Amino acid sequence: MWQVSVRSLCRASCRAWQRRLLWPGPAPAAPRSRSPAWSPGTAPAQGLSSMAPSIRLSPAARSLFDEPLAIAVQGLGPRQQVTLRTSLRDETGELFQASARYQAGDDGQLDLARCPALPGGSFCGLEPMGLLWALQPQKPFWRLVKRDVQSPFLLELEVLEGHGERPGRLLAQAQHERAFLRDGVRRVPVREGRIRATLFLPPGNGPFPGIIDLYGTGGGLPEYRACLLANHGFAVLALAFYSYEDLPKGMKEFHLEYFEEAVNYMLQHTQVKGPGIGLLGHSKGGDLCISMASFLKGITATALINGSVANVGAVLRYKDITIPPLGINPKRIKVGKSGIADIIDVLNNPLEGPDQQSLIPLEKAECCFLFIVGQDDHNWKSEFFAVEGSKRLQAHGKEKPEIVCYPGAGHYIEPPFFPMCAASMHLLFGKPVMWGGEPKAHCEAQIDAWQQIQAFFRKHLTGKPSGTSSKL
Repeated sequence: MWQVSVRSLCRASCRAWQRRLLWPGPAPAAPRSRSPAWSPGTAPAQGLSSMAPSIRLSPAARSLFDEPLAIAVQGLGPRQQVTLRTSLRDETGELFQASARYQAGDDGQLDLARCPALPGGSFCGLEPMGLLWALQPQKPFWRLVKRDVQSPFLLELEVLEGHGERPGRLLAQAQHERAFLRDGVRRVPVREGRIRATLFLPPGNGPFPGIIDLYGTGGGLPEYRACLLANHGFAVLALAFYSYEDLPKGMKEFHLEYFEEAVNYMLQHTQVKGPGIGLLGHSKGGDLCISMASFLKGITATALINGSVANVGAVLRYKDITIPPLGINPKRIKVGKSGIADIIDVLNNPLEGPDQQSLIPLEKAECCFLFIVGQDDHNWKSEFFAVEGSKRLQAHGKEKPEIVCYPGAGHYIEPPFFPMCAASMHLLFGKPVMWGGEPKAHCEAQIDAWQQIQAFFRKHLTGKPSGTSSKL
């Protein structure tokens, strides 16, 4: 069977993260229904919460964005009801917030790895990282991205009294930096020939397994996934391909020779381990990676996050080869009462009529493939593309690709703990579109997919199996 359902594996991965978040020592006592509820003005029980409330974090002041953060509150009254709130502003000043309702234990302690959130907040249940993955923008249709990876996001945490609709009295607050660059990772702007990119090199003496990282139709030069991946021992080139500096401003056509320059740059770099490199692409970046793997030499492994096996959005040219974009029918756009468009049915079927010309001949590739699939992707039918890619590869005697499907995950499967973006503006359609996904399932998918991607590249670029891959 081609399909791999990993809901249980996602939960296993999340439990592993939760074990890392547990504080040492015994868990707080479970609240008892017969104990008197703490109320403002009531003195805490003798010997228990005689200190002022405070927030305890581990790591204390700074952590990497894709790493878990342990959160606890001490010094509360026995069974005191509080609301925890997190706030974060992106580099444009837009505010993201999440909140959750909790009740301290009999000892006045509150550990998010042991105490479930109560109904009424951004999430409920045992979610140690919920206050991060549940962050939502105050501005509609806004997605959290990191533009300057050399500076951290500043996360603010507050403990507020009670469970009211309006925030209660502030009991404690703390700040924490969520960083993107590990100490020692080198950020190298690349402007060689036509290449517009940034190379991230891990600390220490190389060479390191090399990866080219491509994002989608947003354009520009997103660096945050590349640098987070470099933190784990990969030499990663974040490659711009339009709407950046002197590159083309629009998505009319792409020439694969540009991407070939980037591949050769990596293959010839003294800090990149040969004989081949990996490709990582999301959305439009995914089908560009398939085209690179199909026509260019030196590609060993290609990982796609909700990618297409048909050329989408722009004409692709390489030497005397031209692949037209897959046709679209705007009449198939569905717009709900909210004004958000559902574009999942806009693309034509690449298996029918003249649209077959848009199929990328991935059977020409000499590499291994990994398809990461969000089964609730509403940008396009990622699962269909992965299945067709697998069929085509096997029909030509090529190795069966790995396909990892995530129920409840939408289009933007990012590194761990990025909040799910349910809808935002689509540059090509000029209106807000829904991306799909259910927040908790999407968060679990991001944690697991991040491990799967690293395991895939370690296996095929270094020959070293990883503990993550053994789970599958």
